[in-house]
Amino acid sequence: MEDRKKLEQLVNQLNAYQQQAEVLQQQMEGLNVTITELTIAEETLAAIKGKDNAETLVPIGAGSFLITELKNTDEVIVGFGAGIAAKKKIGDAEESIAEQKKELEGVMKNMTDNLQKITDFIVKKSPEAEALLQKVEAGESQ
Repeated sequence: MEDRKKLEQLVNQLNAYQQQAEVLQQQMEGLNVTITELTIAEETLAAIKGKDNAETLVPIGAGSFLITELKNTDEVIVGFGAGIAAKKKIGDAEESIAEQKKELEGVMKNMTDNLQKITDFIVKKSPEAEALLQKVEAGESQ
């Protein structure tokens, strides 16, 4: 009877860790999207820096774009989250975006480390759960 109780606790623990791993993976996917957007912003700022009157495409939705001419590449509007944005010089904007990206990459590393710890625990404990299950099933068949 004690083996059955131990098995139940271990299975519950493994299920909880599995759910945590799934939540972490979803959060990491969202974080990857944000990091990719920041990378695109960095590349775009570098490409337009000092190029007034250059043509560019502006997305208007549904995969459609307007062809426009850049009038001012000295300043951009930078979003900070929570609906807050500010006008910044291109160099300052590049710094802000680089800082945001670096911070998010640090968060991503922590999440990756946590996911690895959870995965290691699951891999380590799964054979123990399997052995207990076989022991409990063998005890019931006698």
